[in-house]
Amino acid sequence: KMEDAQVKIDDGKRESVEADTMHQYVHTAFVFGVILILVDIVLVIVDLSLNTKSKGVGDAIEAVSLAISFFFLIDVLLRVYVEGFKVYFSSKLNIADACVVVLTLVVTIIYTATDLSGASLIPRVVTFLRFLRIIILVRVLRLATQKKELEKVTRRMVSENKRRYQKDGFDLDLTYVTDRVIAMSFPSSGKQSFYRNPIREVARFLDTKHEGHYKVYNLCSEKGYDPQFFHYRVERVFIDDHNVPSLEDMLKYTASVRDWMSADPRNVIAIHCKGGKGRTGTMVCTWLIDSDQFESAQDSLDYFGERRTDKSQSSKFQGVETPSQSRYVGYYEIMKTTFNRQLPPPKALRIKSIHIHSIAGVGKGDGSDLKVKIIVKKELVFQCACAKQENCTVFSDMSANTAVIGLKNGPVVEGDVKVMFESSAGLPKGYEDVPFYFWFNTSFTMDNKLFLPREELDNPHKPKTWDLYKEDFGVTVFFSEP
Repeated sequence: KMEDAQVKIDDGKRESVEADTMHQYVHTAFVFGVILILVDIVLVIVDLSLNTKSKGVGDAIEAVSLAISFFFLIDVLLRVYVEGFKVYFSSKLNIADACVVVLTLVVTIIYTATDLSGASLIPRVVTFLRFLRIIILVRVLRLATQKKELEKVTRRMVSENKRRYQKDGFDLDLTYVTDRVIAMSFPSSGKQSFYRNPIREVARFLDTKHEGHYKVYNLCSEKGYDPQFFHYRVERVFIDDHNVPSLEDMLKYTASVRDWMSADPRNVIAIHCKGGKGRTGTMVCTWLIDSDQFESAQDSLDYFGERRTDKSQSSKFQGVETPSQSRYVGYYEIMKTTFNRQLPPPKALRIKSIHIHSIAGVGKGDGSDLKVKIIVKKELVFQCACAKQENCTVFSDMSANTAVIGLKNGPVVEGDVKVMFESSAGLPKGYEDVPFYFWFNTSFTMDNKLFLPREELDNPHKPKTWDLYKEDFGVTVFFSEP
């Protein structure tokens, strides 16, 4: 089924992978730790500079010092817990770090809990013991050396178990889907580069591996970057997050990739959205079908998920997730095989009614809490509020466990259509900040009806929602001629 099945695809793994130290730190923790150290030094200096001080001032200094010492103890214990005792103490720096923290805590407790600071008991000698706490400055160097490692760890945490490229001096959320198709997360700069692919590193990778022979496709409608990073070989396809491309954009995209790939057998494409999964997978699978590497949309979707998921880390699926995106990959399969890479014949339909099956337990259980929005070409063409019977009538068929929403003067729609459902009854929200929604194209409807079961609705498709949306939950849209 796959043209290059025999090609060895670079999986981006080092030949000998060293155990990664998983620190549960972020940049704010680094800054906060340094600030605490500086505060602690100031307290020591103040303590040493004051010949006499009131009991209140002394108690305040001691309380703050003790709190800081306990903070660093908790910090060390958390890292031991996260990394494991054996891994943490395999590092000499970690051992020194722990010793500094424990020693300064013990000194602070002794100083705070005793009355050795009295004038008759050589206060200067005992106060000098507190000066030992300054050796905690070692932590400044320790944290500073960890900064790069912390950035790597944070990026890995954000990318979860997506397959990463981790060799030849690179560590990127980037996957070779085939030897000529790369899927990756957004090339970022500024603060976002702390947890996503740094754009300069992505450019260095592509220039190192595929100099002069790569083209980048940015699928994010929400943001871009300076194309100069990639020598102006950047093309944009505007797709909203958790949504689908238009059929027209899918055809333009595959035509562009065909031209680029046929120009030189060394040419590759690097495709990304934000996380390099949903929109990226949709367009990668579209190309796999267009280039005859897969005949079936489902086979291409399964393959992309397999390549993008690092099962050595977790079994969580990292492929195309939303049913609407998968549906549009299926639409492209039909456009290629049936319509010779052309748009299907247009079909205008009037939406007559919407039936929601297995409605019991969903919101108020009769559909009266729902609000329906219908969007075509990013414009709201119709909305109705079931509670007020505004632009619709609602009938609850208790025997069939179905809510029937009849639209008054339902809209005539054509092409790509988005239907969104909101609820006033507190239904949990998912993607698009709504309980459930879906996309479809009118040209692919049959017999003036479209039925979508639970697994083909965006948001209810997730197993974590199945306590609410039962197995036979679904939506049927009925149409009439315009």
